[in-house]
Amino acid sequence: MGKRYYCDYCDRSFIDDLEARKKHLNGSMHMRLRKEHYDSFRDPQTLLAEESAKEPCKRFLHTGECVFGSNCRFTHFSRQQLQDLKQQIEEAEREQEMKTLKNGIPEGDTASILASWLQHRTQRQLAAQLKPESKQLWELPPSLQVRLDLPPSLHPITVDSFTDADFEEWG
Repeated sequence: MGKRYYCDYCDRSFIDDLEARKKHLNGSMHMRLRKEHYDSFRDPQTLLAEESAKEPCKRFLHTGECVFGSNCRFTHFSRQQLQDLKQQIEEAEREQEMKTLKNGIPEGDTASILASWLQHRTQRQLAAQLKPESKQLWELPPSLQVRLDLPPSLHPITVDSFTDADFEEWG
C-alpha cells in the first residue's frame, strides 16, 4: 500500500502522488480553507481596514450564513463587532505607549539617545584616564599583617620603598 498525504486544512487524506497532490493543492476548496486559516492570524489593524471598507453582507445579516464565506465581497462583521475591534486596537496602542513611557525611552528617538549615551561614556572614560590611581594594588592577607618576622619580600610595598631603593646596574 502506498503512502498517503494528509491535508490539515481540508482534514482529508489521499494517495501521495504528484498529480493528485497538485490537483488537491490547486483545488478551490483547499485554497478557500487555506485562506480562511491564514486570515484567522491577520493583525487587527489590517482586518479593521479591510472590513470597514466593505459594505455589510445582507444575506449574512438576515440568515447568519453566506455561501461565499471569506471570499464574500461584503463584510460579515456587524457595526458593533467593528467598534469592538477598533477599541481593541486602541487599547493595544495605549499599552504600547505605556510600555515605552515606563522604559523612559521613546521609540522613535533612538539616534539622539544613543548619541547622548556615547557622549557621556567618552566623558567618563576621559575623567578616569586623568585621575591618578591612588589605591593600593597589593595587600597582605590579614593573618600575615600581625606577624613581625616577615622576610623583606613579603613586606607591604609603599611609595617610599621605590624612592629609597638602590637599583644595581646589570651588564
